[in-house]
Amino acid sequence: MQVSVVTSLSGIEGEAWDRLAEPTGNPFLRYAFLEGLERFDCLGERWGWLPHHLLVHEQGELIGAAPLYLKTNSYGEFVFDWSWADAWERAGGRYYPKLVSGIPYTPVTGPRLLTAAGADTAAVRQTLATGGLEVARKLGVSSLHWLFPTEEELDSLVGGEVMRRLGTQFHWFNRGYRDFEDFLDRFTAQKRKKIKRERKRVVEAGIELEVLSGHEATGEHWRAFHRFYRTTFERHSGYPTLTEAFFRHLSESMPDAILLVLARKGGEYVAGAFNLRGRDALFGRHWGCAEAFHSLHFEACYYTGIEYCIREGLARFEPGAQGEHKVSRGFEPVPTWSTHWLADAGFSAAVRRYVENEEGVMRDYMDELAGHLPFKQKTAAK
Repeated sequence: MQVSVVTSLSGIEGEAWDRLAEPTGNPFLRYAFLEGLERFDCLGERWGWLPHHLLVHEQGELIGAAPLYLKTNSYGEFVFDWSWADAWERAGGRYYPKLVSGIPYTPVTGPRLLTAAGADTAAVRQTLATGGLEVARKLGVSSLHWLFPTEEELDSLVGGEVMRRLGTQFHWFNRGYRDFEDFLDRFTAQKRKKIKRERKRVVEAGIELEVLSGHEATGEHWRAFHRFYRTTFERHSGYPTLTEAFFRHLSESMPDAILLVLARKGGEYVAGAFNLRGRDALFGRHWGCAEAFHSLHFEACYYTGIEYCIREGLARFEPGAQGEHKVSRGFEPVPTWSTHWLADAGFSAAVRRYVENEEGVMRDYMDELAGHLPFKQKTAAK
């Protein structure tokens, strides 16, 4: 197996990459998504994401790959290491640049060690994991981080100097619901009443929702949504890194994966939510609004997505990172993972002690939140 690094996906044949990515059913790993980020100015020096993708060839055929980036900050990762960077730099070290394997601005669990059908999966995964460490050492970076890998990949990524870190998100699972009312029937009376009231408030405000695929979304729709997307980041002193051209590109190149929810009031669009659909899951990613309306965020970002999953027979809905308020709406705490290699042995030992302690705290936190799910006792026990 030959290992190499490319600094742009434009030099790779899209079909070759997708032979590895498409079987995963994860839309964020597709060539159109990752190459689109590069081509439509969502990455680069300005944002601190510099592609260094890892490739494995055998007899000239691409049999393995890992999305990999040289990072000059920790923005858009959702596995927070700001305190590590601060501690290391106060100690006189240099934390940036570092290497990160993940999907930019996307806290979605999925394969990071892509392998071709028919290849020796264990061998290719190990080659990619080892190759990542070799690149990190060659570049002289402070660290290498694999963000949101699957649990099955941990055996290849963890061991020796590489440690794991536990996180959590809140996901909705389809228990074979017939419709949204059937889903709500699993709730306690008080929680069910709250959800119905929230949905009613949106109707009472005179707001109508449009649910569009990439085939149906027009230039007007994308202009409106991108305006809301920018507004969200500007309100929270963030950076709207994804360009309108990038969203239009996704709409054209992978239209069946698009689920765009737009809210209209009095003939004007007032809010929007962007989702991507995978083989068995829906992923909520971005939201924005022109003005605040009571419960509209819950309707556009959660309840409409749940209805879509039930109607389409999707197994789960991942609405994004964080948000304890999701628990009372039927989203369950689930584990997420990352792995970390730090070049300095002393610093690595200190961080290892931290993440080992953090894992126990995180498990207790997840157990506590699971006790606050809104389901009736007999439903929760199933």
